Amino acid sequence: MTKEFEGKVLIATGAASGMGYLCCEEYVRRGGSAVMADVNPEGLEAAVSKVNAIRKGSAIGVVCDVRDYAQICHVRDEAMRVFGRIDLAIPFAGGNEIRMLHVDKTLDLPEIPIDVYDWSIDVNLKGQMYLDHAVLGVMRDQKSGLLVHIGSITGEEGGGKGFGYATAKSGAMYGLTKSMAQYGENHGIRCVCVSPGPVMTRDAMAGMRTMLGRAAEPIEIIDVILFIASDKGGFINGTNIMVDGGRNALGRKDYQKK
Repeated sequence: MTKEFEGKVLIATGAASGMGYLCCEEYVRRGGSAVMADVNPEGLEAAVSKVNAIRKGSAIGVVCDVRDYAQICHVRDEAMRVFGRIDLAIPFAGGNEIRMLHVDKTLDLPEIPIDVYDWSIDVNLKGQMYLDHAVLGVMRDQKSGLLVHIGSITGEEGGGKGFGYATAKSGAMYGLTKSMAQYGENHGIRCVCVSPGPVMTRDAMAGMRTMLGRAAEPIEIIDVILFIASDKGGFINGTNIMVDGGRNALGRKDYQKK
């Protein structure tokens, strides 16, 4: 373990599993503390226990549905109560609405209920906006902080029937990231978006085309995020970073529907 983030505090939503969990684990291994938020109480409890096994008292869990701003504010308040500061906030909670809500894939787009897309915008875009807004006052008063948004290659490609996910990710990658960086300019706050291509958080990602002929391992995405959060990444601000194995540089005809 290193002490790169000693004395610093991360808030991550979607932290009970996947890249959200991995980010908290790696942050703690590098000396920091983690406030882990997730909508799944049982999964969250297990995840927090695993992180605290790395270093006792390094993590707390707060049950949170990111669609509810009051719950996001509760996460912030618990971070301040227990650790007294917030240095990094990352909204990992999200997912493609067609997959997450088990929508019948044989339905034509106009037959898919609009509630499906409401859910996607609420989780994938508003959940990121809510976290930003909730922690900005703390970071302003500290005169320091970093917001890392989670985009997606889908924000560049479009998502077909999953257009809510594509729309939300595109909004986070560009409009939201630049806006938060503009606010932070005079307050010591940076904002950067990291946009993965296919990542091996589930087996289906292995079949997606990239220039490198493979999907990313989750740690490859987390390493980029933690570089940005480190002193070495301190000049990165107001931009979107694609970590996609070159997928976005392929001609569209080379990978559509693959």
